[in-house]
Amino acid sequence: MKSLSLAQAQKLALLAQGLPASSSKGSAYAKTLTAFEQLGYVQIDTISVVQRAHHHTLWSRNPSYQPKHLDQLVANGEVFEYWAHAAAYLPMSSFRYSLPRKAAIKSGQQRHWYCKDRALMSRILKRIECEGPLMAKDFESKTHKTDGWNTKPTKQALENLYMQGDLMISERRGFHKVYDLTERVLPSTIDVSMPSAQEHARFLVMSYLKAHSFGRLAEMTYQLKDVKQGVQQAINELIESGEIAQVIIGSEQYVVDSNALQLLDKRLNRKQAKILSPFDNLLIQRKRTSAVFNFDYLIECYVPQAKRQFGYFCLPILWDGKLVARADCKVDKSNSILNVLHLFTESSLKDKSNFMSALEQELQAFAQFNQCERFAILKTSENSR
Repeated sequence: MKSLSLAQAQKLALLAQGLPASSSKGSAYAKTLTAFEQLGYVQIDTISVVQRAHHHTLWSRNPSYQPKHLDQLVANGEVFEYWAHAAAYLPMSSFRYSLPRKAAIKSGQQRHWYCKDRALMSRILKRIECEGPLMAKDFESKTHKTDGWNTKPTKQALENLYMQGDLMISERRGFHKVYDLTERVLPSTIDVSMPSAQEHARFLVMSYLKAHSFGRLAEMTYQLKDVKQGVQQAINELIESGEIAQVIIGSEQYVVDSNALQLLDKRLNRKQAKILSPFDNLLIQRKRTSAVFNFDYLIECYVPQAKRQFGYFCLPILWDGKLVARADCKVDKSNSILNVLHLFTESSLKDKSNFMSALEQELQAFAQFNQCERFAILKTSENSR
């Protein structure tokens, strides 16, 4: 069984993730779609102290990315909204692999969040069928809270219809979802055949390895229900066929896409710094981030202020092939400044001079991406933990 050093594993993980972004041919729009196809999904998040996570993650892979690309991709039927481990945009090419979850939710085998008011769902579906795309605010609710959720019954019904596949999101207006019948949103060329359990499990393995080079069962099935046994069987079959191989990284055993090992011959840009979203695909699984990059990360916007160590929305920073710092950032729109409220460097960072030069270039680009004219670093510290 082949062994990889931690440095080799880090290189594989970064190159598979398209980090830092490399120069490539094609339009900015085409590069955005390529990023989707490689990553498999991009998580959606509502926090907006800096540019929202889905835009930030795509910009990290494509410096020429523009937020309007996402609207265009949805309108063109190349990307759709659904659920990965959380709410996400996914490439339309993988649409049929969203069908098992939808079927399980529709049959009652799985439950998402809300109880189903089937009569209300039926009325809403009929209204959208007759009137066309509608938003939650287009429906009135006599009560505002049911089933313990501070959500209107009509919004819950819309989400249930969406999660079980009767509705899709045709667009967003001011970040609000617009719901329409699936058959009116879905391109006619898309395969809508239900994958077998074996096909679905194989897809979960290979799509994960495409995006991350190597992984383990727990990572491939992260936040997914009722798939572990099938995925383990798919792993065994793929090892036997030679499509994937077992490797040792540190003291842990992983599987790797057999073709991914060729990435070790490619060059990794170590001079460019890259500011990442807390919801970036590289580090959304915190245990993996700790194991592979020796970087313990917790997003603290959900932590009481008095207990925060690094700040409300601290962004991990990649440089020299490692995660070496984090910056608590906030856009000051009125003054057009990207404020780095506090920059923390890791104690393992040795060449701080070159790092700071690279970071200043990245901060200026990140400021422009956030529609700011400049940036300001207000405080710096070393993380001694």
